[in-house]
Amino acid sequence: MTTLATKTVLITGASRGLGVYIAHALAREQATVVCVSRFKSGLDTTCAQIKALGGKAISIPFDIKNVTELSTLKQQINKVVGPVDIIINNAGIEIYRDFVDYSLDDLQSILTINLLAAAELTRLFLPSMLERRSGHIVNIASLAGKKGVPYNSIYSASKAGLIMWTDAMRQELAATNTNISVICPGYISETGMTVNSRIPAPWLAGTSTPIDVANAVIKAIKQNKAEIIVNQNLLTANMTKLMFAIGQFCPEFVDRVYHCLDIVKLNRKRTNAKKFSNDYITAPVRHYGICHKKS
Repeated sequence: MTTLATKTVLITGASRGLGVYIAHALAREQATVVCVSRFKSGLDTTCAQIKALGGKAISIPFDIKNVTELSTLKQQINKVVGPVDIIINNAGIEIYRDFVDYSLDDLQSILTINLLAAAELTRLFLPSMLERRSGHIVNIASLAGKKGVPYNSIYSASKAGLIMWTDAMRQELAATNTNISVICPGYISETGMTVNSRIPAPWLAGTSTPIDVANAVIKAIKQNKAEIIVNQNLLTANMTKLMFAIGQFCPEFVDRVYHCLDIVKLNRKRTNAKKFSNDYITAPVRHYGICHKKS
């Protein structure tokens, strides 16, 4: 898929956070952006910004936690705009806890919104893509799905599931003209948990901007990239990949790296400070990587 112009793109979690930046990038590509979130006021703002950029936007308030009702969302979208060409499963929730302090509702909310809703939404729209022999699904995961992080274990589990499901689906769809990609950001500036918690990311871990993530989404669609790691710059991203590769042979090595980068300390602070939760946006607080000292 070399161009997004005239394409209809469905993006969840579009009312704030990364979703807004991704929606702006789609607008610049002249796509028709179907914005979904439970927050109507945020959706209205996002759609107004898209139109100001010269793009087309449709606002559909919907709580994707209600996975049994996603078929109703599909019917509404098909009625308003017709077939969907691209799905961006961006919505997510992140709750910092000691594992023993999670409630069953916490576990169900994180796994449902971050993983199950993305799979179900794709299951509903995929048959039309296969029939038309055209389509792309982009899943916004996290480096937390590449290496588990303490005090954020269920979020890590949900994003790991999203990465593995994407990997399996890519192989399943290989003989079709429908593609699937996963984006794995590290720490993000300007939005999400780094801003909401007021506890900065470790300066050695690498930090990217939300525009970097939005650009990665566009690149994944245009160039049919299987996976893109976003972590500050190309060098840091490649060093992050190398670290994870080493971790396949020696997990304890990456444990020590995370400890040296103060990731454990950071997450403990976030847990102790307050029970932070980024509702229904991809919480871009991921981790990791190794970057150079600031000069």
